[in-house]
Amino acid sequence: MATGWAGDNAVQDQIDATVEDAVKRARSQLNQGPSLTHCEECAAPIPTARRQAVPGVRLCVGCQEVRDQQAAFSGYNRRGSKDSQLR
Repeated sequence: MATGWAGDNAVQDQIDATVEDAVKRARSQLNQGPSLTHCEECAAPIPTARRQAVPGVRLCVGCQEVRDQQAAFSGYNRRGSKDSQLR
């Protein structure tokens, strides 16, 4: 039966669940399988140290940096207050 009041740890439980979901989503997006010997974008050789450090690597460092910069931009305002939307 709903009482209208949240439990003592309800907010922390929600935060924990959100973080856990984000970690699961990030892990599911990691590359799987063997690393490539050459970049799939520019065909440059991928150094052995990088292939050992990053399982399933598909891109050279340069191409990965470009992809990371493109993915870092988000057109959404992730701050929740109305004041932040005015900035």
